[in-house]
Amino acid sequence: MIAMVDCNSFYASCEQVFRPDLWGKPVVVLSNNDGCVIAANKEAKEMAHIPMFEPMFKIKDQLIKNKVTFFSSNYTLYGDMSQRVMNILETFSPYVEVYSIDEAFIDVSGIKHASLKEYGTVIKDRIVAYTGIPVGVGIAPTKVLAKLANKISKKVAKFDHVCVIDTDEKRIKALKWAQTKDVWGLGRKHQVRLKNIGIFTAYEFTQLPLSWVRKEMTVVGERLWRELRGESCIDFRTMPKTKKAIGTAKSFGKKLEDLERIEEACAYYISEVAEVLRAQKSCATYIQVFVTTSHFSDNDKQYSDSCTVTLPVPTNNTFMLTQEARKALKRIYKPGYRYKKVGVNVTGLIPQEYVQGNLFENPKLHDKRLMNVIDRLNHKFGKATVGSALVGNRVEEWELVKKDRSKRYTTQWTELLELKNK
Repeated sequence: MIAMVDCNSFYASCEQVFRPDLWGKPVVVLSNNDGCVIAANKEAKEMAHIPMFEPMFKIKDQLIKNKVTFFSSNYTLYGDMSQRVMNILETFSPYVEVYSIDEAFIDVSGIKHASLKEYGTVIKDRIVAYTGIPVGVGIAPTKVLAKLANKISKKVAKFDHVCVIDTDEKRIKALKWAQTKDVWGLGRKHQVRLKNIGIFTAYEFTQLPLSWVRKEMTVVGERLWRELRGESCIDFRTMPKTKKAIGTAKSFGKKLEDLERIEEACAYYISEVAEVLRAQKSCATYIQVFVTTSHFSDNDKQYSDSCTVTLPVPTNNTFMLTQEARKALKRIYKPGYRYKKVGVNVTGLIPQEYVQGNLFENPKLHDKRLMNVIDRLNHKFGKATVGSALVGNRVEEWELVKKDRSKRYTTQWTELLELKNK
């Protein structure tokens, strides 16, 4: 049996944990640069006149009028709260597959069926007690059914956020309740194809001949068909796949024209990418840098370009990557433009123990000890505590707009929650 644990309105819930005054009130979280609404809690979603993904400048007055609290995205907080949830799940089973920042599968096959409902309730209650994050728990014999059970646990009030599908009777009942759009992995094109032949529910989908599913929906559709019928076909992964490429690109808080500030932002993003490389013990063979103006502006001249360079030796050293990225940036930078974004991507990733040295490279430049010290200091004292001097001290002039970002309560000593006696 597999349990799917999914945090409810995760970003908004993270904000409410440290703001008891917002419990039961509408809360939304904005995208980078406060561009649009990307997350909302139940109370906010019930307001039909506040659409998701709508530009903030169009709905800000509506949010204020309806007393909706809005936050700039705080990914440092969300990432740390996610890790706390995953750590709790690991106390229930040694086999935990982290699917996304707010979802995970856990193997509960050792639990007797008669106590699965109780076990799911214990998982839910412990996460709420230890983190304040509400979750839904779906338990079933396959991943696709577990995802469906999770959805039912949230949509049907009588389940109280814990739904177990452990008999064929419950499976069929769940499939008849679910529309094709409720099936995890069933894309829009397949939904339309099924609708065109009169298939609207998950149960009707499972009654189609396997030959038709295999022909019209390929092996992916066949796998879903089998999973919904109780046959496990999707592997359980306790170790995340090693990334084949790593990159980041963020829009500036305001448009930049001078190369120096763009270099500073590029160096900052390189440090983020390099840290991820070292965490998965990989080295990059190639690095790509790109710049672009805002394609949504009618007043600015438009320009975008990219440059990819081959590194002398595959590396995860922040300073080596920054040096090569700076060369690439200078090749594509053109004065006279107001740039909106710079991005970096590293590819050709190989395990760091397989890197072959270069006779003409100074081995001291690839000393791992310095990087290890930097990573430990940043982990202990906060992101970007120590880094390349090229980043400078003008981050506020180009970083993302985050006027309404909450404090990083769990990772920054200077932003700890304060309790005061009245």
